[in-house]
Amino acid sequence: MKLEAYKHQLDNNPERWLKRAGYAMIQSRESNQASFVRRLSADFYPRFHIYLDQRMVGNKEIIIINLHLDQKKPGYAGQNRHNAEYDGEVVENEAKRLAQYLHPANLS
Repeated sequence: MKLEAYKHQLDNNPERWLKRAGYAMIQSRESNQASFVRRLSADFYPRFHIYLDQRMVGNKEIIIINLHLDQKKPGYAGQNRHNAEYDGEVVENEAKRLAQYLHPANLS
């Protein structure tokens, strides 16, 4: 599920905003790409997983929050594919929870 917000809705610091929402930054060993996770229990899985992207619309920076639920880790060494949910009630509820942390869009 993808959410879009103006960068100023995330305090101009998406990483800090996600930390306040309960997410921790992780670094991929394979791609060296940063992403963010929020565990649902003491175990590593299941967990919510977010990748951030950005684009410009006029002079405003848009942050794209790509959210999914990782059910378990990949089954084979070197395999990046895993059992994940990109929509459904659980993911939608997390998206609604995250939306509560956003500042109003009309602020500059």
